[in-house]
Amino acid sequence: MIIDLGRLPDDAEISEVLEKNWWHRQEEDEQILALDAPLRVAIKVHRAGNKYIIDGDMSGGLLVRCDRCLEPYHRNLESAFNLFLQARPSSDAGTTDVELLDEDMEVGLIDGEELILDEIIREQIFLSLPMKCICGEGCLGLCPVCGGNLNRGDCGCQKKTGHPAFLKLKNLNLQDNRGK
Repeated sequence: MIIDLGRLPDDAEISEVLEKNWWHRQEEDEQILALDAPLRVAIKVHRAGNKYIIDGDMSGGLLVRCDRCLEPYHRNLESAFNLFLQARPSSDAGTTDVELLDEDMEVGLIDGEELILDEIIREQIFLSLPMKCICGEGCLGLCPVCGGNLNRGDCGCQKKTGHPAFLKLKNLNLQDNRGK
């Protein structure tokens, strides 16, 4: 969905309900597999001089891959976000290198006065995820030997104990030879 910011009133409200088929994975190893419930998005756009302030709320459900066991699981999504956007000056439209000041780091640049809402929503969904997505506190993960899912049962592999760097020390004979 593309929003023309030039035609919006100074304080505009946009509400969208995105169905499950809206989400398309862009990479094969992407953390988010799909939407498993409709995603409700409410956005308020405020004009502040030549900048735009965007306040948004999202709620819905995601199908996410667990980082320990790699199995998909449902994750509720409740997220609020704030963005500060400014139209890129027309002199910068063709250049790739732009020097930013410290205060510019908090402001996103957009080309023209068009806002691609799908890109913003997608970015905010990724930002709402924790660093590690775990299906449950008791998730055992994968066996380091065979790669089997330990949540389904013990795989029977013999587990090596201790740090791998010190495993050779187990075979070291430390008998006292001083008395001979």
